[in-house]
Amino acid sequence: MAETPKIYFFLEEVSYSLKNKRKIRSWLNESVENEDFKIGVLNYIFTNDNVLLQLNKEYLRHSTLTDIITFNMAESEREISGDIYISIDRARENAREYKVALSGEIHRLIIHGVLHLMGYKDKTLEEKETMRDKEEFYLSLNPWV
Repeated sequence: MAETPKIYFFLEEVSYSLKNKRKIRSWLNESVENEDFKIGVLNYIFTNDNVLLQLNKEYLRHSTLTDIITFNMAESEREISGDIYISIDRARENAREYKVALSGEIHRLIIHGVLHLMGYKDKTLEEKETMRDKEEFYLSLNPWV
């Protein structure tokens, strides 16, 4: 029997209630399998701008706000494992700016982190377009966003 992916959701210094965790786990597993990867352990940590700013300064040497920081902890090539920090503050701001539901923005960040762990980048314009296309594709497979 295949091992169940280990996908965990945590709150750190923020109040937020993620709905449909079981469906999100299933959606993530299907998305990752579609890219010929498998999930080892994924830890989603929902937190605030201050925590992400500290992580950004400490580990990435950036002093800017960001909506997501992903730490890759994979031990093999086709398995993804890592910690994905998501700022609920930034997600709320993004949702307002782009006029989307907060839950939809959170789901976009959830898949965005997984795409990073699979090797997708978003530094250049071309990389950003590829990342956005992948996000949109996987979000389209998620009818309950």
